[in-house]
Amino acid sequence: MKSRSARSLTRRQALKTGIAGLGAVAAGISFGRSAHAAEDPELNFYNWDTYIGETTLDDFKGVSGIEVNMSLFADNDELFAKLKEGNPGFDLIVPTNDFVERMAQAEMIVPLDHSKIPNFEKNISSLFKDPAFDPGRKFSMPYMWGTMGIGYRKSRVKEPITSWKTMFDSDEYSGRISWLSESRTMLGIAGMYMGHGMNAVDPVLVNSAADMLIAQKPHVRVIAEDNGQDLLLSGEVDLAIEWNGDILQVMEEDDDIGYVIPQEGSLVWEDTLCIPKDAPHPLNAHAFINYILEPEAGAKIAEFIFYASPNTAARALLGDDYNKNPAIFPPDEIIAKCEPSIYLGEDLQRAYEEAWTRMQAA
Repeated sequence: MKSRSARSLTRRQALKTGIAGLGAVAAGISFGRSAHAAEDPELNFYNWDTYIGETTLDDFKGVSGIEVNMSLFADNDELFAKLKEGNPGFDLIVPTNDFVERMAQAEMIVPLDHSKIPNFEKNISSLFKDPAFDPGRKFSMPYMWGTMGIGYRKSRVKEPITSWKTMFDSDEYSGRISWLSESRTMLGIAGMYMGHGMNAVDPVLVNSAADMLIAQKPHVRVIAEDNGQDLLLSGEVDLAIEWNGDILQVMEEDDDIGYVIPQEGSLVWEDTLCIPKDAPHPLNAHAFINYILEPEAGAKIAEFIFYASPNTAARALLGDDYNKNPAIFPPDEIIAKCEPSIYLGEDLQRAYEEAWTRMQAA
């Protein structure tokens, strides 16, 4: 779900992980001309910022001959707006769970041909086979999942961070915190702190969350375009609301940075792979989805971007540093306090967006 912001090139070059020597993953994959004979060998991929393995696109081209052109979006709102008036030419997109349902209802994404994605049945955990937001995986394939929490500089906090109060209802760290510029997510977790839950259906409650954010806004240094982890790493802020993988990336560079899911609970999300309506290369898109769900390809992605993979076969290739990291895979008792964002219909979606716009303008 998120910008999943890029590490620097030097950091990428320095990253030497347990599967660095796997090489291209051609084994067991067939990319005969029948797979994409009617399509040019290209794929237009609309993705979160560097939310892909370091060599994934080149590896895929090596085994398929298909050139992947990747464009970036900052959040689900931007993705939705870009496609709302028609597909400008994308073949594959990465919406989060609630936006899958929203886009399916708006007929913005098309049903998938599961016969062209055999790795879904072979490699994906049963927990991700039949989600409520997309029964039977008609429109989406699971990509990554994770949580929203607080990244913080350990040496700059007076005591352990345990509550969203620090970010939403306190002047203790005035001028030293960043929020995330994503309307539904921010109002949802504000609602969790207030006891309303992630998916309040009463516009009065939505606006009460916005009122709380407005009152706290003078203490916020920046409402970040999904680069809170970079601000934390540079020392511009000491606390940042961010996606767990983004914070894990900077924790690799600075051991003074930590990550916590507050005691009130938080957002748990799943990002997916979908083919938008009028995609010019849908066969290539199916081939790329199936490739990403290969064990080796999935493992290389997961280990590079630090998000939780739903791919059981990929996880089997990774070590304890990944599989037993509680910031990637939180304990069950923590996950039990978290909620997914649910698509509540266009009227309530508009209520959230208008409340957020009011907060931004205040």
